[in-house]
Amino acid sequence: MTVLASFPAKDDAPIIRFTPSPDVAALLHTLLDVYERRTPSQPFPSAEGREGSQAGVGRGSRAIRFNLDALTLPAYHSQFDPDPRQITNHQLQELEQIGLVRLDWIPGETGHLLSAVTLVLARVDALFPLLNRIPVASRRARLTDLLLGERFRFKDWRLRAIQHTLVQLKADKSPAPFSLAAGEFNRDLLTALAALDEVREETPYRVFSVRVFNDSKRFDELMGAVAALARRHQPEWKGLSNDEILRELNLVANPGHLYLHGPWRLVDETGQVMSLGEFRPSAGIPASQAAKLRRVAIDAPGVMCVENPTSFYELIRNTQYAIAALCLWGNPSPACRHLLRCLPEDTPLLVWADIDYGGLSILAQLREQVNDRTAPYRMDVETLEAHAQWARPLTPGNARNLARLAHRPSLADMRPLIGHLLQRGLKLEQEAITPI
Repeated sequence: MTVLASFPAKDDAPIIRFTPSPDVAALLHTLLDVYERRTPSQPFPSAEGREGSQAGVGRGSRAIRFNLDALTLPAYHSQFDPDPRQITNHQLQELEQIGLVRLDWIPGETGHLLSAVTLVLARVDALFPLLNRIPVASRRARLTDLLLGERFRFKDWRLRAIQHTLVQLKADKSPAPFSLAAGEFNRDLLTALAALDEVREETPYRVFSVRVFNDSKRFDELMGAVAALARRHQPEWKGLSNDEILRELNLVANPGHLYLHGPWRLVDETGQVMSLGEFRPSAGIPASQAAKLRRVAIDAPGVMCVENPTSFYELIRNTQYAIAALCLWGNPSPACRHLLRCLPEDTPLLVWADIDYGGLSILAQLREQVNDRTAPYRMDVETLEAHAQWARPLTPGNARNLARLAHRPSLADMRPLIGHLLQRGLKLEQEAITPI
């Protein structure tokens, strides 16, 4: 039976005195979905919308038509229980009587089996309260008001992210990763972005989450959105993974360590000297401690910065010389870069990384943020060709990223290698290369 409910009239809005059945709600939501996807740059055609599309929906200047065959409504087409169909027909007929929809019946089945339902756009506002549905325009306005009210709290890439989202909203485009449907998510995302100002040292995700939300897991649902905004609006982070971006913000899954080999001498903020030369094969120091170092020195000709831990230990195992080596674990973290900046400026730095976009990006990052004289090690055309049997093909994404790297001034001397990689369509992991 139909459950009755009263929806008060607003101005000349009709009074609807029933709660939609599941089938009626599904039909009306589908029609409103199409209606709300319409944008000013994509107006409806001038026809009446009677010509259905492949999805079973026709669009016109005054109506949107939905063919029932395009939606699975098992209750409406049940051969065993006619009540759902009768309720659906009755409710839709009531909506037709007050001018909200038009009904088309299967020939010979008038009043029994519907063929299509057409939404009358001039009366569409009356359907939103019936479905307890907030119009997209209202949701856009709510998010716009929220962002306008909060943007004064932000600077740097976060302010650029807010401004970009406001532009997207004004243009009726997606505000993602902000949500039109989840107001609490948006508020918590802004809270997390603002709280980044207080994160000045390496902090585990769950510790950050508890401090900000009093919930150790809440940030799990937000970190992807934070990383997406940072990647989009902080140019130097464009090629980083979510974990690497969060690490740039001093947020980590668990406290990290830097692995060092050789005769390092580290001086912390209290003046304490740590000599690592006696540790074999390497020593690990907490990243939080490395971030507070005041001075660093080595009793070696230079520092070898190695991208991957496997190659780091292969280098140590094969060398017969006294070297100072540092495992980068991919893109160097803020703590790693700080440690290298604590070295005397004239200390030679070498980077040994994959001969691909990632490896060259690491080289660029160290040149731009640590020492512009950082040199590549075994990252050249000759090394690639000598190990070509172990090379792998570039993906289209690899090729696009490499072509973009070629424009970075810090990699001007690497353009011949980048051009060769693109021409050959190859990349080479450092594990295939003999270290010494």
